[in-house]
Amino acid sequence: MGDLGTWNDGPAKAALLDFVARAVTELAPEERIAVFDNDGTLWVEKPAYIQLDFLVRRLSEQAAADPSLAASQPYLAAASGDLSWFGDAVTKHYNGDDSAFNALAGAIFSAYQGLTVEEHAARVKAFFSDAAHPTLKRPYTACGYTPMVELLRYLEDNGFTNYIVSGGGRDFMRPVTSGMYGVPPERVIGSSVGLDYADGNLVTTSTPEFLNDGPVKAVRIWGRTGRRPVLAAGNSNGDIAMLEYATGGGPHRPSMGLLVLHDDAEREFDYVAGAEKSLEQAKSRGWTVASIRNDWAHVFA
Repeated sequence: MGDLGTWNDGPAKAALLDFVARAVTELAPEERIAVFDNDGTLWVEKPAYIQLDFLVRRLSEQAAADPSLAASQPYLAAASGDLSWFGDAVTKHYNGDDSAFNALAGAIFSAYQGLTVEEHAARVKAFFSDAAHPTLKRPYTACGYTPMVELLRYLEDNGFTNYIVSGGGRDFMRPVTSGMYGVPPERVIGSSVGLDYADGNLVTTSTPEFLNDGPVKAVRIWGRTGRRPVLAAGNSNGDIAMLEYATGGGPHRPSMGLLVLHDDAEREFDYVAGAEKSLEQAKSRGWTVASIRNDWAHVFA
């Protein structure tokens, strides 16, 4: 795995190897910080986000318990199984329209209020123990991209510290990131709700703490690491600020922006919705675009 064997020879692989070689030569290990988006960058995000499956099940439960909820979104979509509504809400968000996303975010933040963090983690683990991708027909825990996991290991072997920086829920990702990616929970930065302390426990609230998307990603990277990363990898418009931040440290500082392009309908999915702006930025800013179809010898293990 030391030579990125699941990456096909080509410009993307060459750019990664050249960048790492330069970083090892020019940067101290503590400066070698790499940040990775999760949905669509480390694991699949179509036909719907993995966390969305977890949340829709909960929203449907809530609508069944309180029929008055079922008349409004997103409970109506959850109860009827209309996953397209959720996908459209997120795509519109990445294109600047939050008309549906605000309702979705409010429901998400309140879905699991009143649980201890340990109780929430247990529900996440139970979900991953038997949930499977609806079209790929493989466990969600087997839906991580092999070339990206290999990249994580390659960076570690060269003295990098990897962080996950996602719009997904921090406490949804943490129970599985060590096993799937080798990234421990303390290096997961994601969206979160506020917590209350009560009787020796931390309990979830319905109050948003962070929606870790767009410019907030860059802010929270600094808040959590105290450093400007030198490598950022993403796949959508929501990752633009993070890639700008990583590659904006000056012309003499090794840095790299990496975008995953979903263009392989046979092995995964083919889409650019929600990524149009980031792909345009890649052309002008010199970010590397990794084509799943052309650059990855394998997609999944």
